[in-house]
Amino acid sequence: MASLMDDPAAGGRFGEFGGGYVPESLVAACTELESAFRAAWADPSFVDEYKGILADYGGRPTPVTECNRLSEQLGVRVLLKREDLAHTGSHKLNNVIGQALLTRRMGKTRILAETGAGQHGVATATAAALFGLDCVVYMGEVDVERQALNVFRMKLLGAEVRPVAGGSRTLKDAVNEALRDWVATVENTHYCIGSVMGPHPYPWMVREFQRVVGEEARQQCRRLLDGRDPDYVVACVGGGSNAAGTFAGFVDTEARLVGVEPAGGAAIGRGVPGVVHGMKSFVLQDEQGQIREAHSISAGLDYPGVGPEHAHLSAIGRATYAQVDDAEVLEAFRLLSRTEGIIPAFEPSHAVAFVAREAGRSIPAGSTVLVTLSGRGDKDAAQAMEMLG
Repeated sequence: MASLMDDPAAGGRFGEFGGGYVPESLVAACTELESAFRAAWADPSFVDEYKGILADYGGRPTPVTECNRLSEQLGVRVLLKREDLAHTGSHKLNNVIGQALLTRRMGKTRILAETGAGQHGVATATAAALFGLDCVVYMGEVDVERQALNVFRMKLLGAEVRPVAGGSRTLKDAVNEALRDWVATVENTHYCIGSVMGPHPYPWMVREFQRVVGEEARQQCRRLLDGRDPDYVVACVGGGSNAAGTFAGFVDTEARLVGVEPAGGAAIGRGVPGVVHGMKSFVLQDEQGQIREAHSISAGLDYPGVGPEHAHLSAIGRATYAQVDDAEVLEAFRLLSRTEGIIPAFEPSHAVAFVAREAGRSIPAGSTVLVTLSGRGDKDAAQAMEMLG
């Protein structure tokens, strides 16, 4: 177990998954980024600056919260890792602060991002404002409409938001446009990918920047649980960065790792191995190998692929991946709000929905379950109001 979630194999491989499937014009940029990240991550001054910003600006460590009323109702002990309390309202800042520091270290002045729910876009715009970088965020037109608050926040922070009208007009298409921009502007631009996806070194690098979530949670849980680890560690998965960061803290324990995908975008549950956005992973495809559109109530999980390390963890059986539907997510959104006074984003509501459904079934009564609450629900309030009435 100890070798899991360490450095990938040569070429950025996690078993048969991962790699770097990019046009020739981006090979040098990916190589430069890998070299810069390796050097920075081994440099104590870089790591100290990174951790200092996360603490003094980002609000880390985030707490683990005991959910007494929800636990009583479900018959299992539920703990929440509160990434919703980090600056900008989600775990996304952990990654973008690291990548923004790398951008500056590489001497680049412009940063690109893609976003679905807008949380990664807001975090990237925040880091760009902090470090004085030009920032462009690509966002599908569907997501621009359903995440108007985050679009305003990005613009307020000084970022240019470029709506994407092609394809399904969601996260996949935003990634496509960001990659096209990067190809054309690579000399002065860094592409800040928001999840553990894309070509090497992104899946590994983003997981390392998010590892802080799992490392904190492991120590916090052991203090709460008299030196024990939780029985289950549960997190939502689209690309999968909050789950990868959390799992990295528990992969060498006996805790059962569960990633929860949206039923309409379950790349591990319903996909097959293929290549998308520079990586080999599980991908939703039709009989001709064309990428199928994903669907989720959550803009942040509306993606037809999944991070390659998640594909590997699934293939070797170290983590399992479940699915919940939109109705279950809405009910979980309301359940956590009413039992604990915590309004979750739609993304982590998937993880809450799984625990609510499986408590007393696949999760035995009396088990201890850690859920990563990857973001707060402000951004989803208008959509929830329309759907819940």
